[in-house]
Amino acid sequence: MNTFQKRTATRIAAVSILLACIASPIAWFVEREGTEESIVALAIEESGRLLHHFDSIDLSGPDALERAALAAKTISGGMFDIVELYDSQGKKLAGSATPGGKAVESKLPHHGTPNYSEAFYKSNKLPDGAWALRVFVPLREVPSNLTQPVTGYFEGIRIMPTWQQDQMFSRSFTAALMIGLASLLCGLALYPVVVHLSADNERKAREVLDSHISMMEALGRAIAKRDSDTGAHNYRVAWIAANIGERMGFAGDAMQALIAGSFLHDVGKIGIPDAILLKPGKLDEAEMATMRTHVNQGKEIVTGMGWLDGANAVVASHHEKWNGSGYPMQLKGEEIPLSARIFAMADVFDALCSKRPYKEPMEFDAVMAILKKDTGSHFDPAVTAIFEPMARGIYDRLGQSTENNARLLLEDRVRQHFEH
Repeated sequence: MNTFQKRTATRIAAVSILLACIASPIAWFVEREGTEESIVALAIEESGRLLHHFDSIDLSGPDALERAALAAKTISGGMFDIVELYDSQGKKLAGSATPGGKAVESKLPHHGTPNYSEAFYKSNKLPDGAWALRVFVPLREVPSNLTQPVTGYFEGIRIMPTWQQDQMFSRSFTAALMIGLASLLCGLALYPVVVHLSADNERKAREVLDSHISMMEALGRAIAKRDSDTGAHNYRVAWIAANIGERMGFAGDAMQALIAGSFLHDVGKIGIPDAILLKPGKLDEAEMATMRTHVNQGKEIVTGMGWLDGANAVVASHHEKWNGSGYPMQLKGEEIPLSARIFAMADVFDALCSKRPYKEPMEFDAVMAILKKDTGSHFDPAVTAIFEPMARGIYDRLGQSTENNARLLLEDRVRQHFEH
């Protein structure tokens, strides 16, 4: 299992457990409420049947007391432990209680004169731990017809027996357990789907990345075809710049832009005439002016190329100098993008250390002496301070390296910073 799969498994497991922790108590509550309502509905139905049997729905007339007392006595001891019947004015006509009901009656909250139009119930936990369900029902000839007048009131109290409480607990616990288990199983089922989709997405992203890198390398090869000095140089300076950028905290898009810009810094040379680009001797002023147009031409080439837009900073400013004496915009100090300041150090270091048709490579100490001398005029002192401790390692690593070796070094950095 790779790092991504471990991270995915951990996150899905965490979410599944969280859902289980949230859903299970909800399932417990819903199941408990549903069980209570079922008990109440059954009690109301049973009491209504008995009230009809004893002709106690309409609690009026001279024999109302007798009928109410008989009905109350009969109903208590069945579904209810305490039964009370009231007339339509809320006057108590009769009441009856089992021994268990009498034991808890004084502990129940008192209520005022009945005056309600719809049935409801209350659940009460008593001080001694007993659990009482209190049912309040307005009496009508047809209970479901709320337009009929209320002819009396029935109130019943059921002390929930231990077996029924255990049964409710068991049902609620089972429902909560099933919901929790379903959440965990759902997470388990989702894991391979997420991993598969992620792998597919990663494959497509790698294909896009490969096409981007191929485009960048194609432009680099096009430059090298025009100027034989730039082939290995492009790979080396991009690798050196990436190393400096890492030490200076570059990452993500900033690092990708630094690498692409460093690799393609001279892409504008494609538009320079061969007579000037390949001239063996020193360029005159007019030719130098033409040569300097490669900066703006390069900027135009990379602009609008999507992911290469970030390369603009290096391509457009790689000939600027810290003291403002560079070109084409004579930017000064921190006006120059940091990526271009990093590249300037990498570019000059590689140029001095490399063998060219017109010169031999310089020794390391001589190279560093030049870089230090030009710090504050050409180079950003902060970049020099970062680069100096790592320069020797870079010099030894690139010494006598071929273009293919330099390409492999850069490819490692590209994979590291472009694939994450």
